[in-house]
Amino acid sequence: MLEDPSLIFLFSSLILLLILSGFFSGSETGMMAANKIKLRNLSKKSKTSAKRALDLLKRPDQLLSAILVGNNFANILASAIVTIIMIDYFGGNVLLGSVILTIVILIFSEITPKTMATIKPESFATRSSFILNILIYIFKPIIFFTNFLSRLILKLFKLNARDASLNENLNTEELKTLLEESGELIPKQYRKMLSSVLGMEELVVEDIMIPTSEIIGININEDYGNATKIIESTEYTRLPVYKDTIDNMIGVLHLKDSHSFLESFSKKNQDYKKILQKTYFVSQSTLLMKQLREFLSSNQSLGLVVDEYGEIEGLISVEDIFKEITGTFGGDRDELEKEFIKLKDGSILTDGNSKIRELNNYLSWAIPEDNAKTINGLITEYLDQIPQANLCIQIENYRFEVLELDENLISKIKIVKI
Repeated sequence: MLEDPSLIFLFSSLILLLILSGFFSGSETGMMAANKIKLRNLSKKSKTSAKRALDLLKRPDQLLSAILVGNNFANILASAIVTIIMIDYFGGNVLLGSVILTIVILIFSEITPKTMATIKPESFATRSSFILNILIYIFKPIIFFTNFLSRLILKLFKLNARDASLNENLNTEELKTLLEESGELIPKQYRKMLSSVLGMEELVVEDIMIPTSEIIGININEDYGNATKIIESTEYTRLPVYKDTIDNMIGVLHLKDSHSFLESFSKKNQDYKKILQKTYFVSQSTLLMKQLREFLSSNQSLGLVVDEYGEIEGLISVEDIFKEITGTFGGDRDELEKEFIKLKDGSILTDGNSKIRELNNYLSWAIPEDNAKTINGLITEYLDQIPQANLCIQIENYRFEVLELDENLISKIKIVKI
């Protein structure tokens, strides 16, 4: 019976249709699961198939219509052929033929090709793009009709197939999640740096500036030895030079001119002023990324931070911004360990001038830092007054125990995450 030419033809046609069905199933999964960023990268390398796949994905309604028309055509025709075979050659047992065909389609035309396409979606997408492009033209009348009806139904749900392209756009939080889930594809150090860059769009100069009480500079009313010591120990390439207080700024010293400055300073004459650079001022509300661009465009690397009234509030440098991007290393990490002393019970011992942001980054905590930048500011804001005595309060999931006060400022505080 199997030698019957018509039976051989029917079985050959059935196998061909099952292969076509598998192709359409795999192509659908491959196209929809393909990473468009990877496809764009391939297209930049002059890979025509990748460009073709991207063009097809711009109109997902047409693409899906072509795939589904072809897949349904192959499956229905295969079902018809199995019916003919069962009626003509196997005693009319159509139900048995349907069961067998369903199992075969599921295994060989659905599950297997779709699993393969899921494993290598870009490969499936690029290889199938040529045939799918041809099929879109062949099935154009059917696609036009089916898409017309589909659009009418989508309008009832206030949807538009063209809006599918908007799903490609990612916001900052989604990009951060993408970085976190990139695994070993991107080294951990780079992931942290990229994540810091993305987070900087929300930061302003005030968030990372050095407050006036912590600014290290050269006071011209102090002796030569003190000036020398400051220059030798500084980690910055530029230092502010002032008279008595930072509010009386004279200029900025670049360390490359330190020898000439010290020589002139030791002679107690005013020639050192010619060596100093002009003071550069920045607003405390300037976005950090914008300030970095302004530093680069103006060839500056250090600026004094002023508030809306022109009062000096702190200092910021290019180095501080780069630290925010790259994180802390070596000596900086040691300084944080000294500033935030870890106790055996898991709590932290520090002072009120410590920055909340640095503490959060150091311990991966989430103490609120939207309004107050320091622990002193946070406690004062919460109490709505300056603390007058040792006390213990809870802010969200963190307990703050004030241990010592010094002139209305917290000099020692214990913090524990509950």
